Amino acid sequence: MTADRYSPDFTPAARGPWQAPVAPAPLHATVTVPGSKSLTSRELILAALADGPSRLIAPLHSDDSARMIDALRSLGVGIAFETGTGTYGDDILVNPVWPLRGGTDVDCGQAGTVMRFVAALGGFASGDVALTAHESALHRPMGAMITALRDVGVDIDDGGHWALPFIVRGHGHVRGGEVTIDASASSQFVSGLLLAAPRFDVGLHLVHVGERLPSIPHIDMTVESLAHRGVHVERPGTGEWIVPAGTIRGKDVAIEPDLSNAAPFLAAAMIAGGSVSVTGWPAHSTQPGAMLTEILTLMGAKVVRRGGALTVTAGSGGIQGVDLDLSAAGELTPTIFALAAFAEAPTTLYGIGHIRGHETDRIAALVGELRSLGGEAHELEDGIRVVPRPLHAGRWRAHHDHRLATTGALVGLGVPGVEIDDIATTAKTMPQFPQLWQRMLDDRGAPDALQPEAMRAS
Repeated sequence: MTADRYSPDFTPAARGPWQAPVAPAPLHATVTVPGSKSLTSRELILAALADGPSRLIAPLHSDDSARMIDALRSLGVGIAFETGTGTYGDDILVNPVWPLRGGTDVDCGQAGTVMRFVAALGGFASGDVALTAHESALHRPMGAMITALRDVGVDIDDGGHWALPFIVRGHGHVRGGEVTIDASASSQFVSGLLLAAPRFDVGLHLVHVGERLPSIPHIDMTVESLAHRGVHVERPGTGEWIVPAGTIRGKDVAIEPDLSNAAPFLAAAMIAGGSVSVTGWPAHSTQPGAMLTEILTLMGAKVVRRGGALTVTAGSGGIQGVDLDLSAAGELTPTIFALAAFAEAPTTLYGIGHIRGHETDRIAALVGELRSLGGEAHELEDGIRVVPRPLHAGRWRAHHDHRLATTGALVGLGVPGVEIDDIATTAKTMPQFPQLWQRMLDDRGAPDALQPEAMRAS
């Protein structure tokens, strides 16, 4: 049975202060997390540009997903929901149209994938597509993307601001061709162009010319997602991609669990003691969260993958301080930062200057919030240094950032009296976070996922 609108089986957390629970004892929990935000976003775009219908199996249902779905629907794409086997909601059925519909507005909310990916699609529309975003996201970098899109033939009226809001004047097709881009601020610039490239008249030859390219695993994810739909991307050199014009196949795609959203749960074992297992951990993944196995081991945990689950157990020697290059996995920084606050020695995280342009300036926000609880942390030009100090109770501000909110929850496991000002911001990528977090603390051999009945009862 299909439905036009997804009806979640949980109640997202209310806006307002949330008392972070302290771990009452060492953990012995098993958690199933919802689907990957990054994969869900990419597969929605590819399904909208495909040659036939697609089904996304066990996708993420969150604020970001809803923004992407609303954007695609406004462009005329048919999207419906059907009961599937996923724990956290319906499968998504996508029926593409061509050309896309113009004369529409797209509100990107706080979703970087929507503003970067849908901007490229606007050129395929038969009319104007006006893009805007939540006021807290209007600062997010878009200038390099606007330049590159213009270079491949997309008509954009940004009023000279090089940022949202702007209007894409769609002409039903995009020329494509060779273009250079400085994607130092976001790998999403590259992914947004690659995802749309098969539909360009002459394909795309894209060359990155910046000093650095962050979050390379996310670009690998884009290339792999294209390959699964029959589009071969050539990579003749570092920072260079060639995508031929051609067909994107419609198909059924299973979405992996979100490994970065799993990070706080796995890290919880290292702060509270005991162990936490996350089910459905893939043997191979292009998600940056796959790097957790190596990072958490380096920081002193015992990490084992068995029977499809990844288990992290606190090490006997405590949490180890590290010097760590997180340029490939900047989204893990908030979780690693929280661990560093409880470590036996200082930690330096670097290669992450680009996260200043995420939902908030994550470097400044993390440093400021830890200092407000008595901790010591320092902003570096391209990173953060954390010196462990005793922490005290206080308010932790989320800064409209889902990963800042989950970091506060992690800190609160080991520090009584930490109050997060807005835990509901986790709905951006994981609406069930507060319930899952409490269930992890209460778990003493209960079922391995938070079922809808348990969420409603929470």
